[in-house]
Amino acid sequence: MRTYISFLTLFLSVFSFSFAQTTSDIPEVQALLDKMTIDEKIGQLNLVTPGGGVATGSVVSSNVEAKIKAGNVGGLFGIAGPEEIKEAQDLAVNQTRLKIPLLFGSDIIHGYKTTFPIPLGMSASWDMELIKHSAEVAALEATADGINWNFSPMVDIARDPRWGRIAEGAGEDPFLGSAIAKAMVTGYQGTDLTDPKTMIATVKHFALYGAAEAGRDYNTTDMSRINMFNEYLPPYKAAIDAGVGSVMSSFNDVDGIPASGNKWLLTDLLRDQWGFKGLVVSDYTSVNEMSAHGLGDLQAVSALALNAGLDMDMVGEGFLTTLKKSLDEGKVTEDDITQAALRVLEAKYKLGLFEDPYKYIDKKRAKTDILTQESRGFARKLAAHSFVLLKNDQKILPLKKNAKIALVGPLADNKNNMLGTWAPTGDPQLSIPVLEGFKNVAPDAQITYAKGSNITNDSVFAEKLNVFGMRAEIDSRSSQELIDEAVANAKNADVVVAVIGEATEMTGEASSRSNITIPEPQLKLIEALLETGKPVAVVLMSGRPLAIEDLNALPVDILQVWHPGIEAGNAIADVVFGNYNPSGKLTATWPRNVGQVPIYYAQKNTGRPEGAEWSKFKSNYLDVANSPLFAFGHGLSYTTFEYSDLKVNKASITMGESIDISVTVKNTGEYDGEEVVQLYVHDVVRSIAPPMRELKGFKKVMLKKGESKSIKITLSSKNLKFYNSTLDFLAEAGIFEAFMGGSSNVSEKVEFELKK
Repeated sequence: MRTYISFLTLFLSVFSFSFAQTTSDIPEVQALLDKMTIDEKIGQLNLVTPGGGVATGSVVSSNVEAKIKAGNVGGLFGIAGPEEIKEAQDLAVNQTRLKIPLLFGSDIIHGYKTTFPIPLGMSASWDMELIKHSAEVAALEATADGINWNFSPMVDIARDPRWGRIAEGAGEDPFLGSAIAKAMVTGYQGTDLTDPKTMIATVKHFALYGAAEAGRDYNTTDMSRINMFNEYLPPYKAAIDAGVGSVMSSFNDVDGIPASGNKWLLTDLLRDQWGFKGLVVSDYTSVNEMSAHGLGDLQAVSALALNAGLDMDMVGEGFLTTLKKSLDEGKVTEDDITQAALRVLEAKYKLGLFEDPYKYIDKKRAKTDILTQESRGFARKLAAHSFVLLKNDQKILPLKKNAKIALVGPLADNKNNMLGTWAPTGDPQLSIPVLEGFKNVAPDAQITYAKGSNITNDSVFAEKLNVFGMRAEIDSRSSQELIDEAVANAKNADVVVAVIGEATEMTGEASSRSNITIPEPQLKLIEALLETGKPVAVVLMSGRPLAIEDLNALPVDILQVWHPGIEAGNAIADVVFGNYNPSGKLTATWPRNVGQVPIYYAQKNTGRPEGAEWSKFKSNYLDVANSPLFAFGHGLSYTTFEYSDLKVNKASITMGESIDISVTVKNTGEYDGEEVVQLYVHDVVRSIAPPMRELKGFKKVMLKKGESKSIKITLSSKNLKFYNSTLDFLAEAGIFEAFMGGSSNVSEKVEFELKK
């Protein structure tokens, strides 16, 4: 009897499986699936790079042409240009049985040929229209070069500036990060993916990659579900809600299981809870790398990834070489393979590639839509809007356009470091260095230039920075000779502008730093310049928040310009000479020293909070204050802004209602300027410990000198929701405090009540 029941159970399971066929809602895709062999389906799951471009890993695919002809490739990345892409597409549509076109992908992180500021810099503009348009321009240029799939935006929340890839995201805040994720996805994809000037966007890295332990790239991640859902997952969800077509898995593990093989992450959360129906692609060889995590050999981790919900294997080719065997051994099902192939085919269909495989191959567009004067002009504008005036105590800036200026520093006349990290499609030699920008904007100024110092004097460190070309050149002259030349120029000038900071490859992928200070030779240069008695303004370039307490203590003014992109020099000159009044605000907290890291504004209080003065048995340091050097949202202007009359339009709201919070902002200085008005909320009492404040709204406003405006931000009760200890998303009745001002450390507040 027991044998009969076992046989019946097996029979019913097989019988049920035979009817559990994966089907597509798109008839053309379903018709194609019905014709495909298992080998052809597996082939669609293989994403390869033939090399020749900038690889994002140590592996480059082999025998790519033969694999395309054999139907073993679903997409390519790392190539661009109408001729090259047509040649590859010809192989797919003319020399394979089913003539399935290829996808062509690329990492277009902050512009294509027209390179914009690094994403962390763009986020500092707090301007969603500018950010969205940057994605539109990037899509316009990339599609003109044949690319239809972009591995961007990166939306990882990052609260540890040691992590090099903080440069690629929007900083530490989930509310702002979500707004930027939506803007980027909408910019890349537009409203119609069949438009040949739009492309599929890929939100990455799913998930929690920005929380790598010790700030070390590719490292493990470990956090509570409450922290995940409240702080780290919202920007990914915002991208999904905006209709992003693709998701890329991350290198790190989540709850001990690497993301590329994590079924809870890729299926239970992403597909079942969030309803994502698009394509999930691995990061570069991240499937293979699960073996190093301790999850088994290539066959085992490839089966794990497919069963978890991964659709496409980037470069590793574990799917191509092992899935057939795993299918024969019952470790994967044909239905799972078909489901993954379906998602790849549907992505191609949505792009219109089945109707016209060559729609992105247009030699005319390659000549007319790339690196136009209009695009470069926009890059210049966006860069200027991204700069943050960190310190202006000396009131050195803006400079007069007929001044005698000593322009010094290793980044003052340096094309190689203007584009920033992760600009593989840009050409550094087309960038505008600072010296050239100064001459363009202030032709009547008397400008002398001296290098002043090396970026670093450490030859071993410099070698690590020069993997993609010369970024940190060590001069044949001694450090003293370099300083002496700069000091001589300074003595004959009215003012000194020193351009210092990080080389581009001091941040980015695999560019974590345990010491995030400015290299010593550059600091010695600043100290020597100050000894001349001349005013010194520092133009600071970096891809991350830096620990600059020593620099900040000196009598210098500091303009943070990130790595500004192709129009760097012109944009910097626009701000230094006052053509544009800086309006950027920090989107990641700057620590006093690395010992404060991780540091971010939305921290929870402790049972023993730090007081106004140090005392024992409180949550504080012996050697430094808890407060950051520069808070989230900080950013000065050549003018000044005064806030007053903070108020709410009602004392209480109920669930489903909204409340208006307003404040009067007055420009009390001598220049017209823009201000980012920020709204923060504190839930006074709730079922889980709340952050001390959370960003819940912002507006960028232009005010002429002497002008006042009442700025209103509407706050919905939906904005008060959070995930509680059982991961229910809700708002709880109670008292809320609202803060409105120019940074996260604003002190003026008003209360309102949320009632049931």
